[in-house]
Amino acid sequence: MSLCLFLLWLITIPLLAYSQSNPRGYLLNCGAGPSPGNDVTVGSLKYTTDEGFISVGNTSTIKQDGLVPILTTLRYFPNKSARKYCYAIPVIKGGKYLVRTTYYYGGFDGGKEPPVFDQIVEGTKWSVVNTTEDHANGMSSYYEIVVQAKGKALSVCLARNNMTASGSSPFISALELEYMDDSVYNATDFNKYALTTVARSSFGDDGDIIGFPDDKFNRLWQPYKDQNPVVTSKYNVTPSDFWNIPPAKIFQNSVTSSRGKPLQIKWPAGSLPSASYYIALYFQDNRNPSPHSWRVFNVSVNDKNFYANVNVSTRGLTVYAPQWPLSGQTQIVLTPGQGILVGPVINAGEIMQILPLGGVTVNRDVGAMNELRRYFDNPPPDWSGDPCLPGENSWTGVTCSHGKNYRVTALNLTGIGLSGSLAPNIANLTALRHIWFGGNKLSGNIPEMGSLKELQSLHLENNQLEGLIPQSLRKLPKLQEIFLQNNKVKGDVPHTPQDKKKNIQLKNDPESGSQSPARM
Repeated sequence: MSLCLFLLWLITIPLLAYSQSNPRGYLLNCGAGPSPGNDVTVGSLKYTTDEGFISVGNTSTIKQDGLVPILTTLRYFPNKSARKYCYAIPVIKGGKYLVRTTYYYGGFDGGKEPPVFDQIVEGTKWSVVNTTEDHANGMSSYYEIVVQAKGKALSVCLARNNMTASGSSPFISALELEYMDDSVYNATDFNKYALTTVARSSFGDDGDIIGFPDDKFNRLWQPYKDQNPVVTSKYNVTPSDFWNIPPAKIFQNSVTSSRGKPLQIKWPAGSLPSASYYIALYFQDNRNPSPHSWRVFNVSVNDKNFYANVNVSTRGLTVYAPQWPLSGQTQIVLTPGQGILVGPVINAGEIMQILPLGGVTVNRDVGAMNELRRYFDNPPPDWSGDPCLPGENSWTGVTCSHGKNYRVTALNLTGIGLSGSLAPNIANLTALRHIWFGGNKLSGNIPEMGSLKELQSLHLENNQLEGLIPQSLRKLPKLQEIFLQNNKVKGDVPHTPQDKKKNIQLKNDPESGSQSPARM
């Protein structure tokens, strides 16, 4: 879902800049070219090129006056055969990160409308990227999600969907990661869910977006002003007093109502899909403290009691709901408590949709597949990110089991011109039933595979493999096919009485072709 947008010539996006070796946060200027010559600075902030975080895609430059520097370049992905295009960002395993993607089309491909496509984070389909309306208004779009890193690298991917026009390509202008403290949004179980930002607003403001350095996590607080009266506070708050550590600047202004009257706010402005949401609301009394005049009120959201007897002081206060059902237009009503003569106030709010995670691929399998990829000289272009998830965007040639924990069960890269060697870590893929790498240019030794107890077929024929045939192959109880012909390997697979039922081909045959399984 697209967030509030900003005019390109009026705003510079406040972002934190880190070196590439710091896993706490990154600012990536996509498509800028090799670093450091193409790093850019906006104000005092340095934006690093995305080189080294992704190995696929082409780059383009947008020639348009008045653009923020990071919107003048982009990376796009024309390869239609790839199931996804992934960034891999070094992170702290188990760390909680704010991820922001920014898109500005600018007609880079000569078209009139930007492409529509999916974005994926940590193997879960995050949202559809549709910037058509924003582009028509001369604006860029950004999307945010708070997610926990499964491993030491966090994947952010783009992928085609059935709305992606045949002549268009997914693209991205900027990618940002910001490490978040444990206390922030800690009511959410990030082992099961992520939070996608719907709205984050500072009420009563009509100026610039509030971000870094006011917000230490560089969350962007959009100004939101309606017909309600605005009041200004003379008192400071301490952000660390709040679990979500909001910036002190959002408490400078608030909206209120007439003396003793309810305060109504229709926010966010758009209609929301029916789902569960995380809601946090922020308040501060702008008046001088007085024991004789309390500012107490009740909060309702869409006519349902959200919080009763909110007692606001100059120190500030927040109330939240970790899961709250919303649908359509959202209305927040603050009603003064009985006998309270002053009107309610509200300073800011956050609404984030709760996104169930799509599953987990076993870490051992993910590690083994990444090692296998590194041993290949020319792996398929979509071999990055989660190898199994989402299911329709699994790696080319990779089949996985379904369930709570996904496992890699088959590899089929027959006859694609693959070169390099086989990683010893292939033995860690203990759920493998089929390995089909025939008809390529693989060299080196065949690794030990004694741990692959589920393996049923092994096709390595018509390559450039050498060395001894591993003796462990005879110990695999379910292995029925062994095709090693037309290589430079030596030795034999020792025969047992059961081998009469197996299809074993070791001798060279110039006319022997490589097979590809009809079903795996």
